[in-house]
Amino acid sequence: MPMRRNTTRGKIRPKISTMPRQKSEAAAFLDIYKLVVEKKRLQQELQSMDERRQQICDRIVVLDQQIDHLEGTVQQMRDVSQQDPNAPKLTTRPAPLTSDTFETLFLEY
Repeated sequence: MPMRRNTTRGKIRPKISTMPRQKSEAAAFLDIYKLVVEKKRLQQELQSMDERRQQICDRIVVLDQQIDHLEGTVQQMRDVSQQDPNAPKLTTRPAPLTSDTFETLFLEY
């Protein structure tokens, strides 16, 4: 994945020509064309962002379903283990792993 420049999000600035053109009908049509091209590009960018957002939402739905399924499986395992006296007991939910769980070790050579 290419790295993006970390720029502040703000107003989208128009592209500026270095040489001002003389006022003419052709120059006005050129400006109209440039504005239409920029508008089309921004609309395409919005559409791709909407598609990406939908992909993310769909993935979240799938993850929620998988989490629910696995939680149901865990509950079934607990129910079975409670009926089996030889099964190991699992009474508490394991603590989630955090960065505090790990120790950092620096090696110099």
